[in-house]
Amino acid sequence: MQPLALVFYEKLLPGSQLVNRLQDLSYRVQTVHDPALLLAAVRREMPMLLLADLAARADLTRVIAELKADPATAHIPVIAFAEEKALTHLAAAQQAGAALAVSETALMSYLPQLLNQALHIE
Repeated sequence: MQPLALVFYEKLLPGSQLVNRLQDLSYRVQTVHDPALLLAAVRREMPMLLLADLAARADLTRVIAELKADPATAHIPVIAFAEEKALTHLAAAQQAGAALAVSETALMSYLPQLLNQALHIE
């Protein structure tokens, strides 16, 4: 049984690269491309973790805060990622409850370590 990672992204790159890397690390991956469906997908699938691209047109900090406020999903670690120049988005995601908020470059370079850290934090 492979652990499930739910990945939300709108930008093809790095989203598809992330999915491939997670599969290489023996994760079962499910993607969500519609921000309106993200909360329902997390509640339905109960993934081991959620990776969310902050570059989306939706307010993902609100989604993260809602996940963390719900006792049924509060335990699910969230790794939020964005372009390096989006420091305010990364800070807002951490404030909303993301276990980690990192740049796209760091995510791809250190994915195994970041997964271990996020899963260990929770």
